[in-house]
Amino acid sequence: MSMKDTYIKKLRAKLDEWNAEIDKLKAKADSKEADVQQDYYRQIDELKSMRDDARKKLDELSEAGDDAWDDLKAGVESAWDSFTDSVRSATSRFK
Repeated sequence: MSMKDTYIKKLRAKLDEWNAEIDKLKAKADSKEADVQQDYYRQIDELKSMRDDARKKLDELSEAGDDAWDDLKAGVESAWDSFTDSVRSATSRFK
């Protein structure tokens, strides 16, 4: 397996973890009172949008040739870092 394939596999696994975390946050939001739920749902929608953007970048990386994937990797890592920070922030607010 090439470095690119290994990297993509790692990111796909992380994306699966994020999906599970978003599901947990949604379950917590569902158990809150209506006035608090709206704020939680808004944050979850933002996370889903960021997740979708990260998935698109991952798809671009997957489709990139071996020569171009190093260039795309930086953009993917930036999106990933931003999304990771947002998930952590939302998780801490939902506690």
